[in-house]
Amino acid sequence: MAKHIIVGMTGASGAIYGYTLITALLSMGFEVDGIVTQAGEKVLAYEGEEFLPEGGLTALGSEFRLHAVDDLFSPLASGSYPVAGMAVIPCSMNTLGLLANGVGDSLLARAAQVTLKERRPLIVVPREMPYGIIQLENMLRLARAGAVILPASPGFYHHPESIHDLVNHVVGRVLDQFGIEHQLYPRWQGV
Repeated sequence: MAKHIIVGMTGASGAIYGYTLITALLSMGFEVDGIVTQAGEKVLAYEGEEFLPEGGLTALGSEFRLHAVDDLFSPLASGSYPVAGMAVIPCSMNTLGLLANGVGDSLLARAAQVTLKERRPLIVVPREMPYGIIQLENMLRLARAGAVILPASPGFYHHPESIHDLVNHVVGRVLDQFGIEHQLYPRWQGV
């Protein structure tokens, strides 16, 4: 597997999920290409004061490359760019609708389309609730196209003691979908 993953972040609350996935991948030696929508940038600025380093995402080092959401000439817009897959975390219902309907008007949406057409893993982490019929149909449509729909619904069997424990559970499940070994949360061992 290529040690290279795309992480898209949208305007849904839960920017800490995307940030935690990026930092986890970087700590495991992966290269990460990031795409943040305009609404995602606002959420990241609003929620990120609790966890972002000074300098924001651009301070994460040379193995992390942030791409402009409107740059359709980015290498991420092509299937010839070698990546192991893509996660959209958190994924707003607006972005979910764009992805489900093949609208590629941004680099994030185009990269997701490319990920699907190249039969690479696309993990979509919706973070809004409740889901209406339209959102559920969009999730079904994406799942039929090959995406994994992984709602930000952390488990509690590992007895979380902090917000980070809950975030790590969701991020760990994303890593599981990529087949990446991790130690972000203890596995269920039965009772």
